[in-house]
Parts: sequence; C-alpha cells; structure tokens
Amino acid sequence: MLVLLPPSETKRSGGGAAALDLHSLSLPELTAQRHGVLDAVERLSADPLSAARVLGLGRTQLHEVEVNARVRTARTMAAIDRYTGVLYDALDAASLDPAARRWLGANVLIQTALLGPVGALDRIPAYRLGASASLPGSAPLRRVWAGPVTAALATAAPRFVLDLRSEAYAALGPVPVTTSSVYVRVVTEGADGAVRALNHFNKHAKGGLVRALAQERPRIGSLRALREWADRRGLRLRAEAPGEVELFA
Repeated sequence: MLVLLPPSETKRSGGGAAALDLHSLSLPELTAQRHGVLDAVERLSADPLSAARVLGLGRTQLHEVEVNARVRTARTMAAIDRYTGVLYDALDAASLDPAARRWLGANVLIQTALLGPVGALDRIPAYRLGASASLPGSAPLRRVWAGPVTAALATAAPRFVLDLRSEAYAALGPVPVTTSSVYVRVVTEGADGAVRALNHFNKHAKGGLVRALAQERPRIGSLRALREWADRRGLRLRAEAPGEVELFA
C-alpha cells in the first residue's frame, strides 16, 4: 500500500542534515521538474515585493521570502518531521518507534508544490509555496507536476493507493487510472443522521489514521482489506462513489 499525504503550510525551521540533494529524493524521474520549480522560486525571491504577492504573504510573513531564497542551501530534515499543523501533530511521527518510522519511509509520499511527491523520510528544506501559486516565468504548478507525477506513480505505486491529499494537491499528481486507489473524505454524522464534511477534524483524523497504520503495519492491498482493518480498529469507513470512502470522525 502507498499512502499519499498533503503537505502543510506550517513547517519547522532549521534542520540537522546537509543541503537539499535532489538525487536522493524518491521518484528521481521528477528531477528535471524539481530543478525547474526551484529555479523559478529562486528567481521570484530576488524581488521580495513580487514574491510576497505571489505567495500571499502578510507583513509578518515576509521572512518567508528569504527562506525561499536559501532553499537550495538550507539545512534539511525528514519531510515527515518538517511539517507541522493539525494533520502532522496528530501523526506525531517523532514519537513513533524506529519500525513505525521505517514503515512511513517505505509507504508514504507527501505531495509538495516545490518538489512534487517526496518520501516521508526524504530530507527537505523549509520553504513557502502552495499548490495554487503561479510562479512567474514558469507554467502553472498543475501543468508542471500532474503529468510527470502520474507517470512516476504508474511505475512506483503498488496496486493499492490510499489518497489522503486535499483536492488541490491531488490535482498536482492524479493517481494513474491503472492503479487501484481510494480517496478519503472525513465526515461526521449528526444526531439527525445527516453526514457533514469536516475541516479541522478532517486533518486530525487523517493524521491519526496514518499513525495507526504505521504502528500496526497491516498488509493492505484492497479497499476490502482496508475496511476489515478499520473495523478491527473501531474505525468507521463507508464506501460512497467509486474510488471514494468516507471516514467518520
């Protein structure tokens, strides 16, 4: 099973490892696209006012432009530790034992706007770039990533993919139609029986789900196997449209 996660806008600064090494990242066939986006980010960083506008930065966030300017030379850390926020706080990868972290490294890709999908243990720098950003002198990020990422996943992905990305990040790398995949939406059921989508708890539930998978490391190769495992864990999954499931929080 392959699990696809979204990134987070909030990130830890610093890092204990050397600068970014593109050739060490998962899916090396995306190296050309990674170089292109990095070059565009560096060019944009030379004009702080334009960078602030493109990146949607407020006055208290202008330091993010300098973060992007150093993106090739800054210290790095494992992607799963770089991101913070609701999903990653619930996953709490730093507290997992070595076996669980190895499972994350082997089974989780994080879909970034800067580098495309990266492995959970791939070492990346801090940066600021969202899926909807339009970099001057570069094609829209969806055009940069979608085709190459889908092609890369077609050769790298196992036969079952659990897609926990937001719609904006899923658009940067659609799962190949030849691969069995399930897109997860988090919902809640009210006292009146109505099912409603969640926002904050959507991310928390996804983080908790990945943490449980890393801890138990079940062998899952189909939606049926996923639902059987979820039932044993007391998690409620309901199949909706083809290729989609609802996870009840």
